[in-house]
Amino acid sequence: QVQFVQSGGGLVQPGGSLRLSCAASGSIFSIYNMGWYRQAPGKQREWVAAITRGGSTNYADSVKGRFSISRDNAKNTMYLQMNSLKPEDTAVYFCNTLGGNAWGQGTQVTVSS
Repeated sequence: QVQFVQSGGGLVQPGGSLRLSCAASGSIFSIYNMGWYRQAPGKQREWVAAITRGGSTNYADSVKGRFSISRDNAKNTMYLQMNSLKPEDTAVYFCNTLGGNAWGQGTQVTVSS
């Protein structure tokens, strides 16, 4: 019964930064392992980053050193801080529980000059 509402995203220049948010309602957020995913035009959806309910994190090789996933259980919210953005980061970004089907609505990130 958990639901996610996303915010953030937009148009930025290469090298710029954005922060995405994923707010949960309808369940106890703190019990879930969470993840960020993205889908570029004409490509399959791919996993980007994960954070366990205990706070451990993992990242896809393509974003290591540039992206940072975090969570604030008191605010029922997960974040993705994206720095040093590249054109190949352009995609629709989604949040979800790991292995779940409660996808957020998605938010467009476009990196272009």
